[in-house]
Amino acid sequence: MSEPQLLRVQNFNVSRDGFGAGEGQSLERPFGHADPAAMFAWAGATASWPMRTDPGGSRGLDDYLTRDYARNIGAEIMGRNKFGPQRGPWKDFDWQGWWGEEPPFRTPVFVMTHHERPSFTLSDTTFHFVGGDPAAVLERAKEEARGKDVRLGGGAATIREFLDADLVDTLHVAVSDDVELGSGSRLWESPEELLDRFHLDVVPSPRGGVTHHLFWHK
Repeated sequence: MSEPQLLRVQNFNVSRDGFGAGEGQSLERPFGHADPAAMFAWAGATASWPMRTDPGGSRGLDDYLTRDYARNIGAEIMGRNKFGPQRGPWKDFDWQGWWGEEPPFRTPVFVMTHHERPSFTLSDTTFHFVGGDPAAVLERAKEEARGKDVRLGGGAATIREFLDADLVDTLHVAVSDDVELGSGSRLWESPEELLDRFHLDVVPSPRGGVTHHLFWHK
């Protein structure tokens, strides 16, 4: 019997007060007033961080979770705000994401938007722009994933939409203990909001600075 396809949230970072991004997202500041260097410091310090240019890096739990990001993933779903800073109808199709000519996904990506546009491919990643409810988008992503799992990449509002539809199977949220944003795109006020539907393990990083929240559906 084949394994069920899961919808997984992997390595999603939030501030101590539950925000995945700050206010005022722009081309120059993809995370608004949040500092991504502070939010992602735990992953950037690991040996498996994909953008590492020098040898070394930490091993252990943080490194395992960084490596687990791509394990058995066959497609990704993201909100339009993760894809880019534009709002409303597309003025043109020149914008092709934050990631340059070689996006890190290496799978089909489904960008949820009310303003659809033609699909395009960069390297080994094809971006599809889709409307519809979360269940319909997930069904299409699972078809493209060809038996592998689907990663729900964010942002916070998109993750909440899928959580509210009870479609998420596993969820890893890295809480930056020293970062407080006060406003922005919020995932939760407290992780306890999810305990009616999920089991939860809370594991502080041995190196400090981040606490990992690992949820799996009851």
